[in-house]
This record gives sequence, C-alpha cells and structure tokens, in this order.
Amino acid sequence: MSGRSAGLSVLIVDDEKPARAKVRRFVSGDAEVGPIFEARDGVCAVDVVRAESPDLVFLDVQMPGLDGFGVLEALDPTTLPHVVFVTAFEEYAVRAFDIHAVDYVLKPFDAERLTLALARAKEAVGRRRDGEDRRRLTQLLADVRRERPERVERLLVAGADRSVLLPLVRVDRMESARNYIILHAGRETYRIRATLDRLEARVDPRRFVRVSRSAMVNVDRVTELRPWSHGDGIVVLSDGSRLRLSRRYRDRLERFDL
Repeated sequence: MSGRSAGLSVLIVDDEKPARAKVRRFVSGDAEVGPIFEARDGVCAVDVVRAESPDLVFLDVQMPGLDGFGVLEALDPTTLPHVVFVTAFEEYAVRAFDIHAVDYVLKPFDAERLTLALARAKEAVGRRRDGEDRRRLTQLLADVRRERPERVERLLVAGADRSVLLPLVRVDRMESARNYIILHAGRETYRIRATLDRLEARVDPRRFVRVSRSAMVNVDRVTELRPWSHGDGIVVLSDGSRLRLSRRYRDRLERFDL
C-alpha cells in the first residue's frame, strides 16, 4: 500500500474516549493505514461500517446498549470487515477467541500487543481469505450466544437517518421473511437480519410467544383466540391484525389468562 488515502481503513469502536484515542495514536503512525473512523457505541459502529466499509475494526466487547457481539450480529455476515476484539479480561470471551483463532487485545493494552494485532490484520486483509475470517466470526457468535444466552430488551433497527435501538415492549408481532424478521410496532415496520428460532431463544417467554413457524406475538397485544379448523386457530391482536395459530403452538398461548 502507498499513500494515506489508499491505505487500510480502520474503525475504532469503544465507549471510552481515552481508549479510542490511544488506539488512534498507535494506528495513525503506521504508513499503511489510511482513513481512521471512530464510534462511541455499538449503534454508531453499525452505521459507520455500513457507510464506510472499513477494512479493519478494533471492536470493544463490553459496551452499554449494544455490545461488540451485537454489532457483528447486526451486520451482513457476507461483508464483515476484519475484526480485532478489544476487551477487559473476561475468562469465557478470551477462551472463545482462542478456540476460534480470532484476534483480540486485552485492556490495558500496550504498543507491543497492538503492533502484533495490526500486523496480523494487515496480513489477513491482504490475503482476502475466501470467507475464512467470516466463518470464524460466525462460529464464535454462535458459541458465545449458546454459552451465554442473554435476554434481549431492545433490537437494533434502521431508522429514518440512522440506526436506533427499538424497545421490544413496543413490538406487536414478529414475522419471518426468509433470512429476515419483520417487526411490527404500531404503524411502523422494521426489518432485521435474523431467524425467528434464534430470536425466540433470546426474548422474554413471558412476553413473546410463538404462534406458528413464521410468527411470534406480544402476549399483551392478544385480545382474542378464535377456533378455526383441524385444531388450528386465529389470534386477534389489539391493532386488528390476525394471525394463524398452529395447533403445534396452541398450548403456549393457552397457558396465559387471555
């Protein structure tokens, strides 16, 4: 690489300004590094990745609102940049990074460790390894969520001019559409890249209930259950929408006092 404008583009994501500044000072001294972007939180990071397509992201794991793993889950897996995780010591996360050969640096980090991480990243970006990095990240995310299934209270969605965190309490129903889920919140609809099976495992089962293979409803919005045919039924929501209740999932709603 030659010329700052044609160099490696880098995004630094950390909710602590001094930590971002420290990484920026380090990477800006490398002649092969080009534009450097910063994001103070996970939501901002998603917008920057989508807008700028950086080659490399130094990604803080533990951030309020949307953590580092949540950032990666919100992005299209086919276009993920190379990622170096930045984290305070956490036994499980470090073990997972090692197992999947995903690079990371521990806080407080020093120049030697950052030098090694940057060198590995430049090599990986230069090779463009046919999706190997993406495969490792995808498997890492799957393992992390399986070992530490955290309840989701908000989902990252695309707003009018930027991404926002949508509180699940506002969502009336969720319906699958291939590799996406359509979220219905009042008069607004949002599309996120996820599967209903994966999301069902992370939402509060006292609030959201599966009614068919392709739909899940907010129990607080259910106003009526109507019989239909062959054991199936109809779920009527407070906004007037109706969904088929599969007999396979009927008992999940019947346990509530509706």
